[in-house]
Amino acid sequence: MNDYRFGNFLTGLRKQSGMTQQLLAHKLGVTDKAVSKWENGRSRPALAQLRRLAEIYKISLDEIIGMIEENKVELIKIVITGGPCAGKTTAMTWIQKEFEKKGYRVLFVPETATELITGGVAPWTCGSNLDYQKCQVRLQKEKESVFEQAARTMDTDKVLIVCDRGVLDNKAYMSQEEFDAVMRALGTNEVAERDQYDAVIHMVTAANGALEAYTLSNNAARTETPEQARALDDKLISAWTGHPHLRVIDNSTSFEEKLHRVVAEIASILGEPEPMETERKFLIRYPDVLRLEDHPYCSKVDMIQTYLKARPDGTEVRVRQRGQNGNFICYRTEKRRISEITRVEVDRRIDIKEYVSLLAEADPERRPIRKTRYCLTENSRYYEIDIYPEWHRQAILEIELNDENEDIVLPADIKVIKEVTDDPAYSNFEMAKHMPEE
Repeated sequence: MNDYRFGNFLTGLRKQSGMTQQLLAHKLGVTDKAVSKWENGRSRPALAQLRRLAEIYKISLDEIIGMIEENKVELIKIVITGGPCAGKTTAMTWIQKEFEKKGYRVLFVPETATELITGGVAPWTCGSNLDYQKCQVRLQKEKESVFEQAARTMDTDKVLIVCDRGVLDNKAYMSQEEFDAVMRALGTNEVAERDQYDAVIHMVTAANGALEAYTLSNNAARTETPEQARALDDKLISAWTGHPHLRVIDNSTSFEEKLHRVVAEIASILGEPEPMETERKFLIRYPDVLRLEDHPYCSKVDMIQTYLKARPDGTEVRVRQRGQNGNFICYRTEKRRISEITRVEVDRRIDIKEYVSLLAEADPERRPIRKTRYCLTENSRYYEIDIYPEWHRQAILEIELNDENEDIVLPADIKVIKEVTDDPAYSNFEMAKHMPEE
């Protein structure tokens, strides 16, 4: 259970009453650890405890229960994308089977382009590619909205919505000018459309690494040659680069193992059993920023993150604004380290009102961290290069791994000073208190 909104609701009530968790626990006859779990969204009070909370806070029981009912569905929305003949259709079957066993109601948003093209609506039948793309993106957004609306009415507490391609896939079929025009026409922006999804899983086309399996026979809307498929695959990766949870699944293993990797990545994102994140971190020479900005598979993201007062158990809690060109998405994140390079991380999007409210809980001993992140995709890997305004000769590169013993390859033009994975001085948590000198 990750009912953070209800947990924040309880936290707000307690703080308004001026009580500590210990005092509230004493009044309820429970441990302060139980209260902490309620407020962290990890569990919910029993009905008798809800009645007592209503009495203590002088509100109606219906108000508390109404808050639970409003947020009873844990809804996760991910994108499965990739070049032509990547295995998405088979992956959908695996995803449904595996995650229904874990208690999720799995819903699939069908690929919009295939629906339109097989129905006679295509770039070559519309007035222009721009006319077609406006229709496709509008339909994509409407379909996803309908699926989300339906999900919230279902008699279940966990829903996984799997989108067969997402809004940003359309960017691969447009010029930047056309894409900007579509965003303006629909009253939205790239950051909002890209980061609305909890994760993006890109399955690499069979034309890149498994050519013998590449075929046009299983999709009436597919027309690409292997060369065109590889080029399109690269464009799709470029379109999604910058998303905080982009994973690229290549053809370096058998097809069956490729599908296992897709399922494992989704399980990790969902926190089944826990949202493990394994990463390595390197202090590097200051990169060639102009090269990064010109790189076709690199996206620049501006970030500011503020650490809240740490928990007694050492869990780090932060809020973050993440975006570009004045458009930002806000997140609240909890991190708990379980080994030198592996940690449990729980991320959730929050609105600007909650973000501003949480800033009141900022740790006074730590300053906000500002940085520019370059998200780079190379060698089927996703690298994050962080540049800090205090540094002019060095930066930090992070790479996420599938397991702690995995071999890694860094981009050729990156000059490593030293690995700092297990050096706490180079964690953002400590750098917010004291920035290491160059």
